[in-house]
Amino acid sequence: MLDLKQLEIWFVTGSQHLYGEETLKQVDEHSKIISGHLDQSASIPVRVIFKPVVKTPDEIYNIIQEANVAKNCIGIIAWMHTFSPAKMWIRGLQVLQKPLLHLHTQYNRDIPWSEIDMDFMNLNQSAHGDREFGFIMTRMRLNRKVIVGHWQQESLLKSVGDWARVAAAKFDMNGAKFARFGDNMRQVAVTEGDKVAAEMKFGFSVNTYAVGDLVEVINSVYDSEINTLVEEYQSSYQLAETLFKGGERHGSLRDAARIELGMKQFLEEGNFKGYTNTFEDLYGMKQLPGIASQRLMAAGYGYAGEGDWKTSAMVRALKVMGSGLAGGNSFMEDYTYHFQPDNNLVLGSHMLEICPSIASGKPSCEIHPLGIGGKEDPVRLVFNSASGPAINVSLIDMGNRFRLLVNEVEAVEAVEKLPKLPVARVLWKPAPDMQTACAAWIYAGGAHHTVYSQNLTTEHIETFAEMMDVELVVIDKDTKLRQLKNELRWSEGYFK
Repeated sequence: MLDLKQLEIWFVTGSQHLYGEETLKQVDEHSKIISGHLDQSASIPVRVIFKPVVKTPDEIYNIIQEANVAKNCIGIIAWMHTFSPAKMWIRGLQVLQKPLLHLHTQYNRDIPWSEIDMDFMNLNQSAHGDREFGFIMTRMRLNRKVIVGHWQQESLLKSVGDWARVAAAKFDMNGAKFARFGDNMRQVAVTEGDKVAAEMKFGFSVNTYAVGDLVEVINSVYDSEINTLVEEYQSSYQLAETLFKGGERHGSLRDAARIELGMKQFLEEGNFKGYTNTFEDLYGMKQLPGIASQRLMAAGYGYAGEGDWKTSAMVRALKVMGSGLAGGNSFMEDYTYHFQPDNNLVLGSHMLEICPSIASGKPSCEIHPLGIGGKEDPVRLVFNSASGPAINVSLIDMGNRFRLLVNEVEAVEAVEKLPKLPVARVLWKPAPDMQTACAAWIYAGGAHHTVYSQNLTTEHIETFAEMMDVELVVIDKDTKLRQLKNELRWSEGYFK
């Protein structure tokens, strides 16, 4: 997984020469203190780097150009300590290629009632300096995040950290490579999409690789590597008796380990950040990758089944956003419903590939028939997911645009055992209720595949949509179908 501390956000403060050198020295010093506080905050997962105060159009243009090409810079925090005439910013903002956070704060928390004078007023002008800066970005129709409050408030630091996580995901997605082994599941519509349009919009590429090329790497794995990984399986999971050494299915466990090691090697050698495959194209493989895909997701790779490269890319994006946070993110599918009156539930699962990062307790490593794919029985991890608030996220190709769809849900503990269902699973209640949520999802064209996240919120996805300049549709406790259908109509008109 990406080490977010390798990434940087540049802290850029605006001013002008009008106020004299003494005032500018104070602006510079205050900026160093604020950026240093942000840099040391546990709520912000990346480095925050102070940059000298900008006072002219050329200084602004130059610092933004430097940020554009800086290897580890993922965005800019801009703050106007004094009044910084916004026409100075036009040329720089026109070339800006990194996400921008407008921090509307001020150095002092309180007004110094008995001491305030015009020198203080000339120095501390954020209340109107930031409004001048905000106008020019609105006038230029620039997407940006605005965060308001005092820079020492924990709530503000958390908001900056949330934005930084999304900026890191955008940075990670630009130039990312995703491997597609085979094509999508035959005749399926929603897993298709325009890969050229996706690369233009999001920056990641998707290309197909022959399963035979993957199998060649799988077959080259050394037995010693398999032995080590099998030992890891035994120590990490509750291993079914038949899978232990000497058990009748131990050979299948070794086959699964070989597949995982081969897939990992293929992905590492190709510098891929995710992949997708399909059970309809397994030529040369003994079993469908079950535990392999589960563990590769847990290691940070994007994954989705049946050729669904869009969901694979979003799994990776949400894993980057959630890096270091409690809870996990996983490929998911709405599988079946529980329509008990007063207790409507969705059972989310997939035939094999749910990430153990969302597991509650120690997963069980088992082997069972699959019934599709025409291969040997696959090894998989079986577990229940933890309860608590979560979101489901879907990326949809609408033909003339991409749409991000979010449903807020509440996961619940499984009250009944599922002894004959050997898959990882999660039960949730969708907001605002089952009938509204499901109808809204269908009206919005949501896919049956999603990314299920325990540690991210709708605001993360909203920020991501704004950074990427794509449509966002949210289904939450306030959703009303009549209003949502109108919003979909308005969006259709807007994007035409």
